[in-house]
Amino acid sequence: MQITTDYNKLLPKGILFSIKQIEDMQIIKSDMMKKLIYSREIEVVKIGKKNFISRQILISYLQENTLPAINDESEF
Repeated sequence: MQITTDYNKLLPKGILFSIKQIEDMQIIKSDMMKKLIYSREIEVVKIGKKNFISRQILISYLQENTLPAINDESEF
C-alpha cells in the first residue's frame, strides 16, 4: 500500500516549529511531543530554553508513522 497524504502541502511553510505551534496545528499534542523529544524519538533544535522541530523532520516523522488505508473491503 502506498501513502497518499502529502504532508508537504498540508503543513504551513516555515523552517522551524515550536511545540506550541505543532499543537496549535492539531498535529501532535504538546505532552506527546515532549515525550518524543525526551526519548529522542524525534530530532530537535534547541534555541535557548525552547525546543523546535524542523519542518523536514516533522514531515519525516509523520510519514514514518502513517499507516496506509486498506482499500480491499473484503477484509472487513
